[in-house]
Amino acid sequence: MKNITILGATGSIGDSTLSVISLHPDKFNVFALSAHRNWQKMQLLCAKFQPNIVVMSDETAAEKLANTINSDIQVLSGAQALNTIAAHDKTDYVMAAIVGSAGMASSLAAAKAGKRVMLANKESLVLAGNLFMQVVHDNNAELIPVDSEHSAIFQCLQSGKVGLNKIQLTASGGPFLHTPIEKLHTVTPSEACAHPNWSMGNKISVDSATMMNKGLEVIEAHYLFDLPAEKIDVVIHPQSFIHSSVYYKDGAIISQLGVPDMRAVISYAMSYPDRIISGVAPLDLANNSPLEFYTPNLDKFACLRLAFDALKQGGNAMGTLNAANEIAVEYFLNNQIAFLDIASIVERVLEVVQHNNIYSLEDAIINDQTARTATHKIVKQYV
Repeated sequence: MKNITILGATGSIGDSTLSVISLHPDKFNVFALSAHRNWQKMQLLCAKFQPNIVVMSDETAAEKLANTINSDIQVLSGAQALNTIAAHDKTDYVMAAIVGSAGMASSLAAAKAGKRVMLANKESLVLAGNLFMQVVHDNNAELIPVDSEHSAIFQCLQSGKVGLNKIQLTASGGPFLHTPIEKLHTVTPSEACAHPNWSMGNKISVDSATMMNKGLEVIEAHYLFDLPAEKIDVVIHPQSFIHSSVYYKDGAIISQLGVPDMRAVISYAMSYPDRIISGVAPLDLANNSPLEFYTPNLDKFACLRLAFDALKQGGNAMGTLNAANEIAVEYFLNNQIAFLDIASIVERVLEVVQHNNIYSLEDAIINDQTARTATHKIVKQYV
């Protein structure tokens, strides 16, 4: 029996993780859950899964939850409490699914404690990848990617990297794959969030529409698989059946396929190196549409280009990219800037924030704050 701590339990990854756990009550136990403000949903999860500890990062939400649930469940609040449950002696596996830079410290705490970190928070690597990977290595932690593309690469590379030429991440192209760039000036947040294949939160849905999400995944892949930018490729595959591929020098290509459902990825991370039932039906290739592939247009999807540029620049550039994007997407979702302004703002922030190396978590946090401040100033010229 493995004790699971889910950081970001009320989000879509949390839902899928709990769904897999429900299929295997003999293998997994919910030890701790966390959320930001959604105490009403957390109340329902507590009633169903009876965790030992619950953390609400918002103190008011924690107070409301504590007044409505079984007193046997310990309710904590604040960022430090997230680190506590991530590194807790009784925690075996940590699902790190807090969106954005807010999830970095708790993911790092889990790694420092030598846990199996099932990483759905790509920002942990984007902001401080060298530091994070060193902590994983020094503390004998297990790092299993929870992302359809990185899980696919992870699975394809189980035989090793001998003869590897490159890896190729697939991208759906989002809702605007076939939309001319001149028509993207007027798209609305609801249109940007209408992903054709995946059910995700608003922020990551917008990132998919701009292809910034794929750019962040390129950076994540660089650290996960220790590969330079030149050996990481992106191809648009609208059907999202092929999750990613690895290319070898002898011309061989190994790909991982499946229905686009995060439960498959999550069950693999939880059961690795074995496989368990995930609740996902097998892919029926004969009864699906033909598979399509396109080269990304880096003028139209400028965020992908900026991510590659930031990776090649190294240091704090990737954290700056992420911070600027988070702020810009927030303004877009609030109908304060246009869709194409997101990439423009990110590019300008990358130009004005001084380039530095990241040697510590504190360095990453300071750079994140600096980049956010710069982004707010630049956004004023667009609002």
